[in-house]
Amino acid sequence: MRAAAVIAVTALALAACGAEPEKAAPTPVDVVSAAPPASDAEVAAPVVLTGSDLRRVCQAGLAEIHGQGVADIQIDGLEGRIVNASWRAPVDGGRRRAQCRVEGDLIHWKPVDATDPGRDRWMNQAGDPVTRFVLDGETVTINQTLPDSGAVAGVEGQG
Repeated sequence: MRAAAVIAVTALALAACGAEPEKAAPTPVDVVSAAPPASDAEVAAPVVLTGSDLRRVCQAGLAEIHGQGVADIQIDGLEGRIVNASWRAPVDGGRRRAQCRVEGDLIHWKPVDATDPGRDRWMNQAGDPVTRFVLDGETVTINQTLPDSGAVAGVEGQG
């Protein structure tokens, strides 16, 4: 009986020493989208944008995303917290349209009236570039990280 107890306790002890299950490595989008680590030196406050700031952030963000000048992006209106924007299409001279919203320091956008209806979706899924902003007074700084984790230089604009 005593030998059986020793064998049972030993088996349990050895089972507890087993290797931990492997965790999947985070994708580059997961890494960039993750919240930055908390700091004792800095209290994180949620970003609350006025309607004017929301327009400026979306204008600068859409300019960076689509390779346009900030002044080339026209803000057509605001529906709640969603900005409607348009700009001259560089190839055919028509108008491209998009909607933009901000969540924290992330800029999300979606094309409007795309030729392929499947593309009329918010560009915030795995595999989409991640666009962040920093608002410092009148300056909006945009940083975009591509899905392959390559960062693109940001743009600063006045608005």
